[in-house]
Amino acid sequence: MEKQDMMMTSMLTVDQGENEGEKDKGSVEVGGDEEGTQQQDSQPMLADGLADRGPKSLTSSSGQQVSNGFTTSTPQSPREGPGTAACAAGTAPGPGGGTGSLAPLGGLRTLVVQQTSLERPRETWSKKMDFLLSVIGYAVDLGNVWRFPYICYQNGGGAFLLPYLLMAVFGGVPLFYMELALGQFHRSGCISIWKHICPIFKGIGFAICIIALYIAFYYNTIMAWALYYLLSSFRPTLPWTTCSNSWNTANCHRYMSSDHNVTWSNWSTSPAEEFYTRQVLQVHRSPGLHQLGSVSWQLALCLLFIFTIVYFSIWKGVKTSGKVVWVTATFPYLVLLVLLVRGATLPGAWRGVVFYLKPDWEKLLSTTVWIDAAAQIFFSLGPGFGVLLAFASYNPFHNNCYKDALVTSSVNCLTSFLSGFVIFTVLGYMAEMRQQSVDAVAKDAGPSLLFIIYAEAIANMPAATFFAIIFFLMIIMLGLDSTFAGLEGVITAMLDEFPHVLAKRREWFVFGLVCVCYLGALSTLTYGGAFVVKLFEEYATGPAVITVVLLEVIAVSWFYGTQRFCNDIQVMLGFYPGCFWRVCWVAICPCFLLFIIISFLAFPPEVRLFNYHYPPWTTVLGYCIGVSSFICVPAYMFYHLLNAKGTFKQVWNSMNSHSTLPFGGGRAW
Repeated sequence: MEKQDMMMTSMLTVDQGENEGEKDKGSVEVGGDEEGTQQQDSQPMLADGLADRGPKSLTSSSGQQVSNGFTTSTPQSPREGPGTAACAAGTAPGPGGGTGSLAPLGGLRTLVVQQTSLERPRETWSKKMDFLLSVIGYAVDLGNVWRFPYICYQNGGGAFLLPYLLMAVFGGVPLFYMELALGQFHRSGCISIWKHICPIFKGIGFAICIIALYIAFYYNTIMAWALYYLLSSFRPTLPWTTCSNSWNTANCHRYMSSDHNVTWSNWSTSPAEEFYTRQVLQVHRSPGLHQLGSVSWQLALCLLFIFTIVYFSIWKGVKTSGKVVWVTATFPYLVLLVLLVRGATLPGAWRGVVFYLKPDWEKLLSTTVWIDAAAQIFFSLGPGFGVLLAFASYNPFHNNCYKDALVTSSVNCLTSFLSGFVIFTVLGYMAEMRQQSVDAVAKDAGPSLLFIIYAEAIANMPAATFFAIIFFLMIIMLGLDSTFAGLEGVITAMLDEFPHVLAKRREWFVFGLVCVCYLGALSTLTYGGAFVVKLFEEYATGPAVITVVLLEVIAVSWFYGTQRFCNDIQVMLGFYPGCFWRVCWVAICPCFLLFIIISFLAFPPEVRLFNYHYPPWTTVLGYCIGVSSFICVPAYMFYHLLNAKGTFKQVWNSMNSHSTLPFGGGRAW
């Protein structure tokens, strides 16, 4: 990688008047062509030196504000010589190798901060909205459309909103805020950031990258299904509306109120269900996970097209992906509003809304409701996947990530709530047409809710082709945003960890990563691929990523230290986090995550898909897949201790002497 020498010399001149309490604000002159970038590169170095002084030193009445936003203090007594001030200003090398010194020049006292960096200036977002739309697009995904509405009505309707909001306020949003602040301050991906925080926990970064790959193996397959539906929508008659196709069986019946000659039995299937299971997935050709069958060439081509879009959207970095999200992150909201208005005008829509929101307060006494609320808010906001760290690392150093966290997390929760109305107005319409209860119509969860129930409802609307096209376009774009983000988290982590090897070869690295994801997804494109998708969804990501985030919170709050972390935020944003955030990071968030983990172990999910019950050996396989990513954490700890200098006892004593659990921080770890 071509190396560039950058040097910044900042001089703060303070007029020493007769009254020590009255001082004029100093000024900083920065030389160089890339002034903004040099300021940002120098800022973490100065902040690191100030971190140990605590919040008081950063807000003292004699504090001086330099033009790049940092606040520093000048000594008020002649006995505080240059050496004392130098320690406070960061004589220890910063991230770029800079040093700070404070020396008297006659009647003036001057702070000189100098940094020499051999690294390329870090890429930044072109606009603030690029970052916000990218984060919103990542957080608002397919789960907001199908998972939240289903869980909401299943767990007490409107009563479910109470545990959902509590879990968001005390668990989800603090974790979201923490990751944005960490990424923005340290300007690193999920692997290299640990050299600044707690090196022994570096295995967390590698575990996150493996989990992201597992997600890419199955998540994009759902978009391939949606693309198949989209292409099938460009027909005079939607293929999932009739029973006269080659894939239909004798049990296929079109069951609507207008079909008076149809008798519906327990063995009957709708044309939408047979199109999904027998034409798109073709699961009838696979007996189960032990015999997946051949790869469906139609889905393979659809997935290839999806990954082609992904590659050309992220191959150049956030400069290109930040432009793409202006379409992929905003179009779903336009479609949701159109579908909401259309659904509200359908007969029977009110039945679905009442079923969605009618509170059942007794269900709040069930532990399952609180478990589902915690899991839903965690996976909806998405901390722990390395994405928020990566996106925030491209922000300007003084960007208000606190406000960003509140805005984006609020938008995410409101989108989930809005999606419930979009889904249940249509389900109420279906119940009216079938002359059934909404509960009987809404029995399917997950992708089946979209690809069977909602697809069938759209097919029976006026202008069905138009609504089918925009609906499946929305599904694809919701998935694309999350894929952009997930892979960008991996790319940023690897490029920051191995800059001299990969920095100038980003396009080739991204191409190789996309190829690996495509090859890894081939098993999900087989006739039994839906069974593989379900297995990955239940075991490969959930428990592993929650455990990883638990260790991340412990490492930041207990080992790096909440005080040090809050000082970093104060240097970056200009204010010290309140007591609420500190208590959440130290105690509530770890308990929140531990609650989810214990509940998962105590109540393992009963995994089934259609009529296939997963045998016991698949549970073992699922846990092995989950452990394969998490094993990176203890493996790297062992590697780190093995390569540390001195005997094991000396290393252990050194770590204990620098750690001040649970509220302090010691970087010796």
